[in-house]
Amino acid sequence: MLGLPGLVVFCEVKARATAAFGGPEAAVGVAKQRRIRRVAAAWLAANRPGRVEVRFDVAALVGARLTVLHAAF
Repeated sequence: MLGLPGLVVFCEVKARATAAFGGPEAAVGVAKQRRIRRVAAAWLAANRPGRVEVRFDVAALVGARLTVLHAAF
């Protein structure tokens, strides 16, 4: 496992060519968050990493500009 010991980060990546219709992070609504949490729980159950902290990030790419929202939800 790479990164910080004891930390597992699940990151949703959203991209848009422009922000004309809102930023890509806006596409990570409540339903999407619920789905990501379910997938995270399944991964944790299957891989059994032990006692870990879990964080959910969102990476938003607009054109060539990348923004990462740590602990987004």
